[in-house]
Amino acid sequence: MSISASDVIPLSQARANLSELADQVKAGAEKIVTKNGESYVAIIDAQRLDYYHQLERERIHLLLIEDASKGLADISAGKVKDARRTLSVLKHHRATRTVS
Repeated sequence: MSISASDVIPLSQARANLSELADQVKAGAEKIVTKNGESYVAIIDAQRLDYYHQLERERIHLLLIEDASKGLADISAGKVKDARRTLSVLKHHRATRTVS
């Protein structure tokens, strides 16, 4: 959905017309409220906000699946290290770096 100039409202106007703005948003509009000429907050329908949150959760899940797939591919390709040995080397490196 595109935002038009009529969807950008100063905070003072939003305060005075909140009920009307809420009705417009419920009907499908999205409003950008400005403060001191800068975008400040958005007014969107609660169901749309829930949908946006759901999309974000799904995106995070897809990223986790992608990372897990890359990890499994690394294992299949033999690109593995012993975790205890690697942690030991890292701890030793940190300890010697902070002493210097």
